[in-house]
Amino acid sequence: MLFHPSRDGARWTTVKRTTVKKTTVKNMALVGDAEIQAFLEAHPGWVREGEEITKTFTHADFVSSMGFTTQVALLAEKADHHPDIDIRWNKVTLTFSTHSEGGLTPKDLDLADATDGITQHTPS
Repeated sequence: MLFHPSRDGARWTTVKRTTVKKTTVKNMALVGDAEIQAFLEAHPGWVREGEEITKTFTHADFVSSMGFTTQVALLAEKADHHPDIDIRWNKVTLTFSTHSEGGLTPKDLDLADATDGITQHTPS
């Protein structure tokens, strides 16, 4: 059983947990080392860590960090691809990898590229 707020927000209601079949697109091509290196050279601040790329964005304050994170979330939902996000007051670290494929795919590089253009920030 799960507890959720009622639509009017005044009370909690009990709902039964249901299982939803998750559909996953498999066999997406992994990006090669040369393409990853070219991406890293063209995108300052991004670093490869094993089968992931990561970057920390520094903002003026917590509110700015949360605004940036919201914009990342909107891009991620549109792309149906979601980064790992770590928020530390004025720093937001994004990590991309396609876990179902075991490495980096074009979706990771495309979304990382899109996040670079979201807002003015200072890479740390």
